[in-house]
Amino acid sequence: MDTELLQNVELLADLDDDEIAQVVATAETHRYLRGDVVFTEGAEPDRLCVVSSGRIAIAKRSIDGRESMVALMEPGDVFGEMGLFDGQGRSAEARALEPSELVEVHYAPLKQIYEGRPALLWGVVNLLAQRLRNTDSALADSVFLDVTGRTAKRLLELAGEADEFALPITQEELAGMVGASRERVNKAIASFVRLRWIEQHDRRYRITNREELERRAR
Repeated sequence: MDTELLQNVELLADLDDDEIAQVVATAETHRYLRGDVVFTEGAEPDRLCVVSSGRIAIAKRSIDGRESMVALMEPGDVFGEMGLFDGQGRSAEARALEPSELVEVHYAPLKQIYEGRPALLWGVVNLLAQRLRNTDSALADSVFLDVTGRTAKRLLELAGEADEFALPITQEELAGMVGASRERVNKAIASFVRLRWIEQHDRRYRITNREELERRAR
């Protein structure tokens, strides 16, 4: 079990060595192939997950089957913690976007630790506050940015500091992140290529004018 991975998770960073050992003793490592579902929306929660490798999509589905990807979880990220505190069903679906390995931590030892040391819950508050800020930012994007602006912003987020990157998700999944149809997202990307802000070869991209792409994302 990767003890160091768990120690670096914000939610668990303040646990002492004995508490980490208690968590590690009951944690399990699971591997998922692309498309495998980690848990479904509404499912009864019993564990949280830390990404060891790969990428996990957190997605919501409409009644007619359309999907909106609300978060992309990468190595070191934690998800599935909400049920630990409110006891309600999963708020979204978690699905592997590529072969992924997760360290899954059962709620029971964590509840025992938090009940014994309530001051640790400040770390939980910090994490949830950051999630709320991200939600506020995503809501603002949906109101103030058009599809082209949101597409530019998502591409920059996926690229990080690199100018050359491979899109880790499909065009359909990117459209889910943007909150628009695949056709409109493809049209936005085609406009970036035409303006020579990016170069595209299948799922590989090269940012050639980051300044203009950033300006379009604001």
